[in-house]
Order: sequence, then C-alpha cells, then structure tokens
Amino acid sequence: MIILTGLGNPGGKYDATRHNIGFHVIDTLARNHHTEVNQKKFNSYYGEIRIGSEKVILIKPQTYMNRSGDSIGAWMRYFDLPEENLLVIYDDMDFAPGEIKLRAKGSGGTHNGMKSIIQHLGSSDFPRLRMGIGKPLWESTSQFVLGRFTPEEIPLMQEAVKEAAEAAETFVREGIQIAMNRHNTKKESKK
Repeated sequence: MIILTGLGNPGGKYDATRHNIGFHVIDTLARNHHTEVNQKKFNSYYGEIRIGSEKVILIKPQTYMNRSGDSIGAWMRYFDLPEENLLVIYDDMDFAPGEIKLRAKGSGGTHNGMKSIIQHLGSSDFPRLRMGIGKPLWESTSQFVLGRFTPEEIPLMQEAVKEAAEAAETFVREGIQIAMNRHNTKKESKK
C-alpha cells in the first residue's frame, strides 16, 4: 500500500492559492482514476485507487497546512507503513512556477506543513515531490503562498500538475529512484 498526499488548506477561499497546489495533484490523480477524494478519516478527505497492482490512498489533510502531520502521522500509524511508502506533494518557493522536483528524503526547509509531518513521523526519510511556485517580489511569504497564480503562471501550473500526477504514478509503479531520474531530468531538459 502507498499513500499519496497533497498538502493544502481546507475551504473554498484557499482552493486556487499557491499553497494548495498539492491538493490539485491529488484531485487530478483521482479524476484520472475515476474516483473522488470525499471520504473522511483522520482529519482528512481520502479516496482509494489502484495503480498497477498497488492499492493507493489519496489524502488531502483538512488540518490546515501547519498541522498536516496530525493527519499524515495518523494514517501512517494506522497502516503501520514504512516512510518509503509515503509521497508528499507540496508547494516550494525555491523553484520557478511549473518546475517539479522529486527527492527521496530531506529536511522540511521553511515549509511548515513538511515540518509538521517530519515532527509527527519522527523522520525526514520519506519521498517528496516539490512543486515550484516562485518567490514573492514584494509581499510577505504568507501573502504570497495564500495568493493566487498570475494569468501567466496558470498554464505553467496546469502542465506541472499533470506532470506531477504522472510522476506520482511512476513513483508507485517503479519507485522513487526511477521517478526522480525520469521526471527531474525531463523537467531540466525543457529549460
């Protein structure tokens, strides 16, 4: 069993914000597999799909970003899964809008949702898929991540969401190393 989780904030007012891009990847995966992420458990919405022979739980925590670990930690303990069976998809200001980057493990950086997950799991040794949203030019970090994409960024992010969903499927089917080789290299070759 694999858990794919996208990070974001609950509620319609946050739906199209930069911070909720992880939710959009989960929604895309659900749509691609003709299901919905609408069941409730552990302070999250979830849905179940199959990718190949693997059962996959799609999760959108509803705890607000800073407490994402409350939900993800509960799921991981419930199924007693090793960290390598989790992929966390989230926004990252260190990459330009539209860029994606997978890593097998790493720190939480400045991302409070990731810090919360690391705290609850007691480990940072889990795969993650970072989605570039760019850096603020003049506004505060919180204003920026809770803001909406510009008209120029929207097509880049739509393409990035599709690519991230493909990368997540590669992770499930073939593992993090192949997903990193295929999708990180693919993105770099577009520059």
